[in-house]
Amino acid sequence: MSCTDPIADMLTVIRNGLSANKKSVTVPFSAIKTGICQVLKDEGYIIGFDVLDTKPAKTVQITLKYGTSGEAVIHHIDRVSTPGLRQYSGSGELRPVMRGFGISILSTSKGILSDRVCRKQKIGGEILCVVK
Repeated sequence: MSCTDPIADMLTVIRNGLSANKKSVTVPFSAIKTGICQVLKDEGYIIGFDVLDTKPAKTVQITLKYGTSGEAVIHHIDRVSTPGLRQYSGSGELRPVMRGFGISILSTSKGILSDRVCRKQKIGGEILCVVK
């Protein structure tokens, strides 16, 4: 894994795990990654996640979610804001993804939140990724 964009690396691990029909995937721990996992869990895109106290560093084990016929619940998960080009949005500029069938995950002053929560609380932030 590269150290230039750990969030993009995590999204790639999730994408690869889903395409390989894995039950769970493991990524290195960070507070932002656990925040993203919490939003994915709250919105119903993953079953759950656990922070494992592994050596030499902590890891996050993400339990992936599939539909009744075995199809992945997450169809697309893409990075929006990158270290080289940050993407910010005010609460008034946030639009529903796929007419409400997808979400944007934002880093705000109140933590990592979904676009629905941001619109409700009228706060904006950095758009980390989009999930469809």
